Amino acid sequence: MGVMIDGRWTTDEEASALKFADGRWQRDVSVIRHWITADGSPGPTGDGGFAAEAGRYHLFVAYGCPWAHRTLIFRVLKNLEDMISVSIALPRRSDQGWIFDSEGEYSDPCLGKHALWEVYAEGHSGYTGRVTVPVLYDKKTQRIVNNESADIIRMLNSAFDGAGANDRDFYPEANRPEIDTLNERIYANLNNGVYRAGFARTQDAYEEAFDQVFETLDFLEDRLGRQRYLCGDRQTEADWRLFPTLARFDVAYHYAFKCNLRRLMDYPNLWPYTRDLYQSPGISRTVKPDLYKHGYFSISELRNPLGIVPKGPIVDFTTAHDRELLGAAA
Repeated sequence: MGVMIDGRWTTDEEASALKFADGRWQRDVSVIRHWITADGSPGPTGDGGFAAEAGRYHLFVAYGCPWAHRTLIFRVLKNLEDMISVSIALPRRSDQGWIFDSEGEYSDPCLGKHALWEVYAEGHSGYTGRVTVPVLYDKKTQRIVNNESADIIRMLNSAFDGAGANDRDFYPEANRPEIDTLNERIYANLNNGVYRAGFARTQDAYEEAFDQVFETLDFLEDRLGRQRYLCGDRQTEADWRLFPTLARFDVAYHYAFKCNLRRLMDYPNLWPYTRDLYQSPGISRTVKPDLYKHGYFSISELRNPLGIVPKGPIVDFTTAHDRELLGAAA
């Protein structure tokens, strides 16, 4: 897989190995956490100097990555597609990590790089760690602003409102405690829980993560039986942090990560809710089920040495959901 050490790319197996404790997989923590604000003042987790300006910032993403998917969604929701440009990495990583074609959809129109690690090398001097997407990059200062998706979507939600974004607020002040509580539970047990199940090195570690995944899905199923969205009758950040995991569940996590107690399609509330979100304007073009299958079934750690990708299942996000009967639209 490879990592960077003091600004240099290495594919050394020991350096690039996934971290485990008692067979339990642990996700690395994002370390580049500067902040964009309306006027360039310091933000919650980082320094200042990054003011919201149309055309100044660029996203490096990959369609298969659920964390990057969040940022593509907020780029759509906030009408930022013409203000923040994007480079999309090839669906499958190589020994150079995330890479780009020389031209076409999977090229890098911003810096013309072949590999994402080259962006890290130039945009964050001396970087040590995994080379991940998403990356929010400042073309003006030629620096990486942030590589933590939770931070990036918060910035996209509000920082650019005075620079031409729409005024939709997915983190309203009145709902913040509820959103934060949901985010914490969903991230630990479901967003990241499917990875802890899929990459577990012991039966106990796998079963612990597996149980938490389905306990959380059951909790969400019950909650969504009473209201249209997680926080009531309007979409919030909590819905959109959850959605990328749900969009991948039946085509990837159910099979490749052995999260196979039930399919998402077996839930009478969660499945229509997922289709409701998918059918929000502009969201469908961020969802790529075939790429998810190719990406997850090519991961060597999942013991699929021949890389054979299953043809199924058929997942139709476009059928009527009738969720509007539970509350107002977004």
